[in-house]
Amino acid sequence: MAVINALSKLPHELDLYAGVRDLNEDMRKLDNFNIRFSYFDLTDINSYQTSLDDCDILFLLRPPQISEVEKYFRPLIDACVNSGVGHIVFLSVQGVENSRLIPHGKIEKLILESKIPYTFLRPAYFMQNFTTTLRSDLIKNKQIYLPAGKAKFTLIDVSDIGAVAANILTNISLHKNKAYELTNEEKLTFSEMAEILSNALNTQIKFESPDILSFFIRKKRERLPTMLILAMIMLHFFPRFQKEPETTEWVKKITDRSPASFKQFINKNKKTLMAPY
Repeated sequence: MAVINALSKLPHELDLYAGVRDLNEDMRKLDNFNIRFSYFDLTDINSYQTSLDDCDILFLLRPPQISEVEKYFRPLIDACVNSGVGHIVFLSVQGVENSRLIPHGKIEKLILESKIPYTFLRPAYFMQNFTTTLRSDLIKNKQIYLPAGKAKFTLIDVSDIGAVAANILTNISLHKNKAYELTNEEKLTFSEMAEILSNALNTQIKFESPDILSFFIRKKRERLPTMLILAMIMLHFFPRFQKEPETTEWVKKITDRSPASFKQFINKNKKTLMAPY
């Protein structure tokens, strides 16, 4: 949605198609945009080829619940080759080159092996995690509960990712076979994020860093899916033992504007972060 929204604000001559699983429901969600639709479902391999016919540029992101790269993404990339897709813009993740555990690295490898020109977007920690996955603890418990310790994280607003992607899609020849790490200008611990939240929301938000077992048990009691809990552990626990990530200037260089700060994001989303859960 962020990419489509950003594209709607730029002059371009692209014919936009959204690959959707439910043509009726998803068409309603995107009714305000000048976009066409085709049936596409990563779990339905038969939908790949027809969706990719006459596709010049594919913007690809991995649904969080789909991690079976060989089962789904290898056939998808093969279909891209067979259909003559000219360029793939893939939403990957920061630090992908240093981890063999996350699926994004395997997908990047498949794209490289395909010889299709590519652009890899490697964003930092999504600020939108606070308005989705972490929102329940914020509102119910006035707390950030994650096994992140004192690790510092770089951050990014999804709308800035969308703006970068839109600029790349409308100037694709400038970004052939390049990879961009996308961050804002901050490096923050979750204790520091809790302080910013407290000041912006005018309420005390505490950060608690549990051990992995305690975190897993609590989230299972909250009925979170096991795969989501494991993904949260990977995202928040392992950075404690890795090199501190660096901020980059790619958002500003590509979009010609500074990325949002964490405080700006919180102020923009106050209603969501203070509303009853």
